[in-house]
Amino acid sequence: MTSSPEELLPSTRRALSHRIARAQAEGRAPSLVAAVAREGRMVWTGARSCMEGHAPDADTQYRIGSITKTFTAVLVLRLRDEGLLDLNDPLEKHLPGTGVGEVTIAQLLGHSAGLRAEAPAPWWERTPGSLRPELADVLGERPVVHPAGRRHHYSNPGFTLLGSLVEAVRGASWEEVLRREVLEPLGMGRTSAQPVAPHAGGWAVHPWADVMLSEPVEDLGLMAPAGQLWSTAADLCRFAVFLSEGDERVLSAESVRELRTPAVPPEAGERNGGYGLGTQLVWREDRTLVGHTGSLPGFVAGLWVSVEEDVAAVVLANVTSGPYAGAVAAELIGIVADAEPRMPEPWRPLPEAEPELLALTGPWYWGTQPYALKWSSDRGLELTLLRGGGRGSRFVARPDGDWRGLDGYYAGETLRVVRRPDGSVSNLDLGSFVFTRQPYEPGDAVPGGVDARGWLGLGDFGE
Repeated sequence: MTSSPEELLPSTRRALSHRIARAQAEGRAPSLVAAVAREGRMVWTGARSCMEGHAPDADTQYRIGSITKTFTAVLVLRLRDEGLLDLNDPLEKHLPGTGVGEVTIAQLLGHSAGLRAEAPAPWWERTPGSLRPELADVLGERPVVHPAGRRHHYSNPGFTLLGSLVEAVRGASWEEVLRREVLEPLGMGRTSAQPVAPHAGGWAVHPWADVMLSEPVEDLGLMAPAGQLWSTAADLCRFAVFLSEGDERVLSAESVRELRTPAVPPEAGERNGGYGLGTQLVWREDRTLVGHTGSLPGFVAGLWVSVEEDVAAVVLANVTSGPYAGAVAAELIGIVADAEPRMPEPWRPLPEAEPELLALTGPWYWGTQPYALKWSSDRGLELTLLRGGGRGSRFVARPDGDWRGLDGYYAGETLRVVRRPDGSVSNLDLGSFVFTRQPYEPGDAVPGGVDARGWLGLGDFGE
């Protein structure tokens, strides 16, 4: 007997509650709220507070900082999917006059444009955005610190440019476009650019004494697309489900997968994480997590999704530094996934057999390397090496009859079925590599031909 998506086992709920209680106490956070989503919906929420009887709930707003960047990335990919821009376009094509227009949209999304990490002084997170009324004020005199495309270097001004790009193409404010195209379709009515009650206040906690200091709450102005948003645990669970599954009203599942795909190599020395297009990637204990962390004075936030295990977690706290919200959210996913692993879907046969596809299955040989080609339940093909590690991949059918690689070495490459004049299958052509039914069978389409003597044993060579 298995629990429904609405339920977690009492022992799992206890473990989740204990983890956030430790996080609030050890991190000395005035308040902390967390939530877990599984199988498309929120299944648990919990909170802790320094004020007895006044704990927040999943509908209480907190500032989410750089999680905002993922929302901005979604808006940019919507423009791409509508054909209004290409990710390889230089920024200048759509947003002229910035002074850094040679960088591409993709480089900005993946933090590889080489721009400075921060805006010039004064500290932009604790000062009004009105101090930086123009993009030139955000970028400063020397905005480029690395050659574009060469390395990952996190840049808040880069996402300011992306927000301005959205405004230029849409002809409306970033906030309005976000509300209309993402928040409303996903039912995120408690996510906004300005706080809406009930919301938490931001606090700093003294590092050497248990006393608190109120933090200022500033409107970030042009920097808003990098970190302005306020949201709730419940709303962010909805967004986490979207990052896992996609939503045709906002972005297709294929475009969301693109958000989650590593865009550039990680920074030197960073072995446990990477960056996609507006999303952070973390590898913990053989588990891949995608999402983002965030912080602004008075607040920390973390949102992670394990797509494979269909579990997501959100942690929000109103303290400048204290509980590492991203680390706690990752641990909440681990608690649920380890205690209640996802049930595999029942095996079911395909609706109907297709003789032409069925005839392609079985062993194939690249030279002498044996591979197997399987016809999967999602109507795709899967190529796997039968001995040792190797270059396997999954393939999806294209309208022209060929197949496109989805992952691994052959991602994006074309698999073509080569037929003889009589219509029978001769071989497979995969990116120019020839796969035959037998290893170096005479008469097969083997580049370079096959030695007419055939296979030889040691005694066949004579003296």
